[in-house]
Amino acid sequence: MENAWPVHTVELDAFYMDTTEVTVGQFRQFLAESGYEYDGNWNHVARYSPSDEYPMVYVSWNEATAYAEWARKRLPTEAEWEKAARSRLKGQRYVWGDDLQFANHHANFNGKQGKDKWDQTTAPVGSLFVNGYGLYDMVGNVGEWCADLYEEDYYLDSPYKNPKGPDSSVKGVRVLRGGSWLNCAYYLRVAYRSFNFPLMRNSYYGFRCVSGLNYLPLNCIKCVLYHWLVDKYRS
Repeated sequence: MENAWPVHTVELDAFYMDTTEVTVGQFRQFLAESGYEYDGNWNHVARYSPSDEYPMVYVSWNEATAYAEWARKRLPTEAEWEKAARSRLKGQRYVWGDDLQFANHHANFNGKQGKDKWDQTTAPVGSLFVNGYGLYDMVGNVGEWCADLYEEDYYLDSPYKNPKGPDSSVKGVRVLRGGSWLNCAYYLRVAYRSFNFPLMRNSYYGFRCVSGLNYLPLNCIKCVLYHWLVDKYRS
């Protein structure tokens, strides 16, 4: 994971994060109330997320951004996402620690094992254990779009305070984090960075939203407040 180096420290302002990924039902509500035209294939969505309580899939970065704006929220920065995923842990590879035997308690990933009872599909949001901040599915289930443009060497000279990604991307791609139902455990590492073009959709991309402190988020029953100095470890 060369693109996750070097180890560095960032400071983040406080923010709220949705406890779950945006669901099919929430995305349908957005379409109904906003008039936004989604031209994806709902049959494809239903194959992997068959009802309203499952995470929305086949959603592009552009569509995720449109939803977030409608909800008076935004996509998380990559730094916010990683801080929220790590919660209070320092130096561990996964959201639960280092021991892979607990992976199936926290993540829907490749195959069925333990509490992960879903094979070749997403799981209803909130089906597995929360992390230390009370957030579900921060790894596995669907990879989550972040706001940032992606460059492999961004961490070599990224800002200390509230990094928001590079100003440009040679390929024009955006960051994805968290691994998915399709991936093996390697891709569940908190430090793992992925990317794709903002128009891309597939069965293992989704998103969740964040907001700042200037208003309480809409459609969010439980949110978590952060204001810590973030040690970003790579392993």
